[in-house]
Amino acid sequence: QVHLHESGGGSVQAGGSLMLSCKASESTFDNYAVAWFRQAPGKEREQLAAISWNGGATFYTEPVEGRATISRDNTVKTVYLRLDNLMPEDTATYYCAANYLMKRSSDYAFWGQGTQVTVSS
Repeated sequence: QVHLHESGGGSVQAGGSLMLSCKASESTFDNYAVAWFRQAPGKEREQLAAISWNGGATFYTEPVEGRATISRDNTVKTVYLRLDNLMPEDTATYYCAANYLMKRSSDYAFWGQGTQVTVSS
């Protein structure tokens, strides 16, 4: 069991940047891959990025390719997602999720509660 807590969301103007954090409560956090997802009202949840347990592998999906950086610091049990050049269409609730295996899907075992990001034009 892994408990995740996202933070760092807020309101930002288009063109700005945000650093989202996903902090775990358990010391076993470094056994898990972590992914970031988002869901906007009326839209499907979409995966944005993922990072392996030791940070050695990452991937990004089209909505954020070239504008996002995922990283992790297992000493503080935290995964980060930096988003640059934000656009109004990035407005959504952002979630992190953990799973033993890194997957290109939403099939992750443990989820946080989400943090809201609002981008104004």
